[in-house]
Amino acid sequence: MSELIVAGDRVLISPQEGETQTEAGLVLPASVAERQDVRIGRVEQVGPGYVMPNPDYTGEPWSTDRDSVRYLPLQAQPGDQAFFLKKEAVEIKFNGRDYLIIPHSAILALVRRRAEDLAGDIEQMDIEDLLR
Repeated sequence: MSELIVAGDRVLISPQEGETQTEAGLVLPASVAERQDVRIGRVEQVGPGYVMPNPDYTGEPWSTDRDSVRYLPLQAQPGDQAFFLKKEAVEIKFNGRDYLIIPHSAILALVRRRAEDLAGDIEQMDIEDLLR
C-alpha cells in the first residue's frame, strides 16, 4: 500500500461541500462558499514545517552526524477544521478520495476541539452507541 507524505509547509485537507457549521458555531453557507474565495475542510495531514538552518550544524567531518536543517512546526494539526483560500489549493485524488493540498500560509483560521470537549463527549456516549 502506498503512503502519502506531505512535504514542507503544506497541509492535506479533505474538502467539505455544502453548508457547514462548526461545533464552535461558525457557518459557511454553500452559496457564500461559491461566491467567496474561502473554503472549509478537515486537516488530514501536515508536513514537517518551515525549513530553518540548524545552528548546531558545523559541517566539520569530525563532528557527529547532524542534519543541516531543522523544521519549525506548523500550527495546523490533523483533525482541525480549516478556513482557507481556495485559489491556493491544488486538487488531487489519492486512493479514490479527493484532497486539497494547500500551503500553510493560505489558512485563515483553524477550529480545534479542546480535550475537555472530547472528554465530555466520551462521558455522554452510551456503550450501545459504541457497539453500533
